[in-house]
Amino acid sequence: MATLLLALAIISTGLYAGMMLIFQTGIMPALARLSDDQFVPAMNRINETVPRAVFVLVFLAIMVFPAAALAVPVDGRTDTQRCLIIAGLVCAVLNNLITIGGNIPLNNALASAESASPAVPTGQARAAFESRWNLFHLIRTLFTLASFALLVTAAL
Repeated sequence: MATLLLALAIISTGLYAGMMLIFQTGIMPALARLSDDQFVPAMNRINETVPRAVFVLVFLAIMVFPAAALAVPVDGRTDTQRCLIIAGLVCAVLNNLITIGGNIPLNNALASAESASPAVPTGQARAAFESRWNLFHLIRTLFTLASFALLVTAAL
């Protein structure tokens, strides 16, 4: 059971890390090329689409499966492996805290700016959003990649 839980932790974290990396290296650089009038609605449509059931399940799984893998007793698991899983879990929790405390509030502010009456000028909305969101996203991407690497290493 512990092996299955660790495998599920690796799979879910790998899926999430991959999504974060694609956003970091592909989606956000592509959006950066858009004008303000294109960027704000495009980012808002992404933020409306991404947080659906599959995303939420993976978002939670990156914490639940490593924690469950730690909770199941395993004969032969070394202290190093246990520490690697704990470190991977800590990185996943930090990722989620950054998402909840940093990226989501910025997403909500950008959506409010677009729907305000009168709407906040797109250049102003983008300026308040983009660099801060990208910084939070870079940090959470690094935490998620670290979590994935730590969990894979624990399984070796």
